[in-house]
Amino acid sequence: MSAGEWAGLIAAGALVLLVVLLAVPILKVGRTLDEATLTIRQAREQSAPILSQASTTVAHVNSNLERVDDITGNAANVSSNVAALSSVVAATLGSPLIKVAAFSYGVRSAAKKKREGQALADAAARDKAERRARRAARRAA
Repeated sequence: MSAGEWAGLIAAGALVLLVVLLAVPILKVGRTLDEATLTIRQAREQSAPILSQASTTVAHVNSNLERVDDITGNAANVSSNVAALSSVVAATLGSPLIKVAAFSYGVRSAAKKKREGQALADAAARDKAERRARRAARRAA
């Protein structure tokens, strides 16, 4: 055997050793990929029921939201009707009520002034009577 044959034999052995050393990680990577594939398949199988339940839940929520929209619309209708009714009441009763209130205030003020004027007139009459009585008492004395 010549030196070239020994070199070829060593190179062939090194190549076999390299292939064996690389085969182990490649086999491990293959097993890892198989496990990942199984895990993905299980996740997909388990997620289908969850997604169907989620879609059912979303459908129920949407129907409830439609009812809430109807309720909100009705509440808006009621509030606009109440606003219209209050403006009608204010227009029909507001002005007459204001006039009645102003009239009653005027009557009360006039009655009060009349009582005050009567009281002043009575006081003036008493003063006048007292002055006359004093003058008469002075003349008689």
